[in-house]
Amino acid sequence: MEDPQFTVLLAGASPRGPAALKAVRTVTGLSLWRSGQVLDAGTATLVSDVPFEVASHAAQVLHHAGVPAAVRCDFCRRTLPGDGSPVDPGPCASPYWKTPHCQANSLTTCDCDFCAEYGPLPGHTAP
Repeated sequence: MEDPQFTVLLAGASPRGPAALKAVRTVTGLSLWRSGQVLDAGTATLVSDVPFEVASHAAQVLHHAGVPAAVRCDFCRRTLPGDGSPVDPGPCASPYWKTPHCQANSLTTCDCDFCAEYGPLPGHTAP
């Protein structure tokens, strides 16, 4: 089963202070000058095609610096709330990833054939 990838987005205008510049630099690897340009743009893709844990950590680093960031699932194209909680259950557009298995949603149980045969995925329980 292929894991979904996630994208970290700059979700709007943010302060351009030293903490914000350093946070964008830490997450993206850009220079301080280029980080300032990204912050001035208002909305931008900061990191793409990364696992959920990496995207979530990057968003936390940005939030702590006052930078509005959002994490979007590249399979189902849903944006996770800013507080890091999962989105409501809904269809996942992944050809490989069943909706209950999508890390972007809040489902914790699954009755699919895979879970019945191999046991529930981490973070899930059997129905």
